[in-house]
Amino acid sequence: MGVNIINYLNKINSPEDLKKLDEPELDFLCADIRGFLIENISRTGGHLGSNLGVVELTAALHYIFDSPRDKIIWDVGHQCYTHKILTGRKADFKSLRKLGGISGFPRVCESEHDIFGTGHSSTALSAAVGIAQAGILNQENNYIIAVIGDGSFTGGLVYEALNNAKDCKNLIVILNDNEMSISKNVGAMADYLANIRTAKKYYKFKRGAKNILGAVPLLGKPSVRLLQHIKKLLRRALYHTTFFEQMGFDFLGPVDGHDVKKILAVLKEAKTREKPVFIHVNTQKGKGYEKAEQSDCKYHSVGKFNIDEGINEPGYNFSANFGDKLCESAKINNKICAVTAAMAEGTGLERFKREYPERFFDVGIAEAHAAVFAAGLAASGFVPVFAVYSSFMQRAYDNIVHDIALQNLRVIFCVDRAGLCGGDGATHHGIFDVAFLNHTPNLIIYSPSSYAEFNGSFDFCVNNIKSPVFIRYPRGAENSEFNNILSNLNCEKNLDYLYKKNKNAEFLIISYGQISKTAFEVYKKLEARAEFLKLNKIKPVDYILPEINNSRADNIIFIEEGIENGGVSQILASKLYNKKVKIYAFDNFVEHGANEELLELCGLNPEKIYNDIISFSTRRE
Repeated sequence: MGVNIINYLNKINSPEDLKKLDEPELDFLCADIRGFLIENISRTGGHLGSNLGVVELTAALHYIFDSPRDKIIWDVGHQCYTHKILTGRKADFKSLRKLGGISGFPRVCESEHDIFGTGHSSTALSAAVGIAQAGILNQENNYIIAVIGDGSFTGGLVYEALNNAKDCKNLIVILNDNEMSISKNVGAMADYLANIRTAKKYYKFKRGAKNILGAVPLLGKPSVRLLQHIKKLLRRALYHTTFFEQMGFDFLGPVDGHDVKKILAVLKEAKTREKPVFIHVNTQKGKGYEKAEQSDCKYHSVGKFNIDEGINEPGYNFSANFGDKLCESAKINNKICAVTAAMAEGTGLERFKREYPERFFDVGIAEAHAAVFAAGLAASGFVPVFAVYSSFMQRAYDNIVHDIALQNLRVIFCVDRAGLCGGDGATHHGIFDVAFLNHTPNLIIYSPSSYAEFNGSFDFCVNNIKSPVFIRYPRGAENSEFNNILSNLNCEKNLDYLYKKNKNAEFLIISYGQISKTAFEVYKKLEARAEFLKLNKIKPVDYILPEINNSRADNIIFIEEGIENGGVSQILASKLYNKKVKIYAFDNFVEHGANEELLELCGLNPEKIYNDIISFSTRRE
């Protein structure tokens, strides 16, 4: 399938160019954009379904409003590709999500049109309320538009923001309702929005009844009380306000999000209101690409793919291994429950959901609630397993500390996407979890680098540990070649660590997780002069101190795929008083790009570390 990019898109390099088109021409432009997205994402990978769903909405927004004076804020932000195309970044799409290229999310350093950086759900409205209030204080005459997916309404932050929005007369909230987050939306709010979607006849009747009531003449004193009573009864019957109207918004919609004419009309109407406005827009995720329309979740985020054939099924990976292991354990232990925050597919829980539906709980995009919900299950004698991405888990930090660790409840966190996450970039790299968990009492952390190590850790935690446990593992598949080398290595091995000793060692290389492969390559370069220690249990870590202190190696080299401050390496280094210590870890946010490129950029490739170690040891002699 070839995609023909015709002249409309070629003419557009800014919102000013867009406004030169006649309104009917926007349909042709949107067709061009949709073809451009499919063609380019097939080459680079990225978020496909969500971006195909908001093409008309985005074009209409930039046609009616004046960005960046009017400020458009995208919740989550993975649906911002059309926005980037229309704001001067069309030519950069070949670099999407690549090192040094444009991000797959809004970034304030990338364009003046990216008003607020987003990457996680439910934050845009809070930011928009703050920006709107700032505009009021500065006496600015502009609009603040927050575009929020219906999945984000399963997160509590949205409601905290709605509660503070009633004074923001320059605020417009657009609910992009495609009935999806990544997994199918769940919960009472999803049901409520579904009811609104089916209420078009009611809203049409309501508007008509309002006009009729307003036109009823007063036919003399005998009729006044009767008419007033009729009006009151009709108002009670017809003026059932939406939740959003009760929160102080004028409510417009639902409107077809793929009908440019209707979207333009409702946006124009919103600009006439003197209250904050809430617009309900219905869209279809994956619109315009049949394969994505038929499989919303599968085409949410994709790698490179053939347009005609569609995306390939992912191979077996850590998420799938976790899902299989969980089902195996749940068959034996009927107290095991699975908890997810709208990520059943992403975390490998589809099989558990099918086989044990009564013990499967999807709480929506609400990680904090999921953590406390799991704590409630644990307090009631169950064994909750909360599967969550590392960067999403940090949203539940307070609840991990206060509601789980403090009470020492047996919640098992299976932490997916630990370490670097490639093109998703700084908002999604799992490099902070170890540091923020390390200073919390009562927690145990494992960081396996193979399926076998994960399975052993999981079994041990389910059968032997009564306190909170975190098992963290990387995105993608295990490195089977590396794991085979380790399994055949003549060394000390147990569930907690693997140690290749050398009585003549000058260097001890210590690591854990997927970056252990890098550490092992450094060790091989120094093999005659080095020892290699790969940890699996990384908290508490004092258990390994005797081994390190007993080593003949005077130079201790830590290699860690996480932030240094608070990491395992820093904690161990603080307790090694008679050793020379060198730490290789991250000291800042990490950009988007291929993992190997990012490690190279941060000085964590084997050759650089080896050369630095030799230089370091020479300087210390």
